[in-house]
Amino acid sequence: MKKEVAVRISEEFGATPIAHLVQLATGYDSCIYIESDSKKVNAKSIMGMMSLVLTEGQTITVVAEGSDEEEAIAGIEDFFKNNI
Repeated sequence: MKKEVAVRISEEFGATPIAHLVQLATGYDSCIYIESDSKKVNAKSIMGMMSLVLTEGQTITVVAEGSDEEEAIAGIEDFFKNNI
């Protein structure tokens, strides 16, 4: 399952929001990936997520595969819309 999500952040995506996102993603059984430009990283990997440079208004693709993929995508989308 894939969904495009707009990034809403007030400044450059820093280490603290990344840690919260990884913690959120780890709570799901599904494999979750964030695609940005030509990169695809595991959302459960702090190092992978830190390699992305996410900016306000950027569109990313959230990919989830597994038993709770719909909930995972909804949770990640909510994170990008409301918690940063």
